[in-house]
Amino acid sequence: MSGQKPRLTHIGASGEAHMVDVSEKAETVRIATAEGHVKMAAETLALIRQGDARKGDVIGTARLAGIMAAKRTADLIPLCHPLMLTKVTVEIEEDTTLPGLRVTATAKLTGKTGVEMEALTAVSVACLTIYDMAKAVDKTMEIGGIRLLEKSGGKSGDFRHPEAR
Repeated sequence: MSGQKPRLTHIGASGEAHMVDVSEKAETVRIATAEGHVKMAAETLALIRQGDARKGDVIGTARLAGIMAAKRTADLIPLCHPLMLTKVTVEIEEDTTLPGLRVTATAKLTGKTGVEMEALTAVSVACLTIYDMAKAVDKTMEIGGIRLLEKSGGKSGDFRHPEAR
């Protein structure tokens, strides 16, 4: 960090919450990637892999839900700017070490504010959708590990989580 004391950007001088003014910021390409996982019983993972979940295609539905959620982040998180995303990807992979599914989302745009919240929202909603679609057979599933893996662009520069794969 520079010589300045870190501060919360969404808190005004009197302590009130406010939306950050980005009007003077330069437009740059901004990309953020987040991840999370849904840990489940091995039998539940097998049902999802085989496409035998009662509600249908778990992975395809969760991928679509994550993309849709990224586009609606400003409707869900009060101080987020509405953004014109140019790309959102959601990847869902089997992870037998959990066992469960690992979700990775990337959001991208050219603009004045970052897309970290959009990537995190995509991961969160994709994980929730997996839970919803498989809860009939496994209510013990756990959602966890939701974190920002990396981001680029903007005044604060690039970031990569020290534990990112």
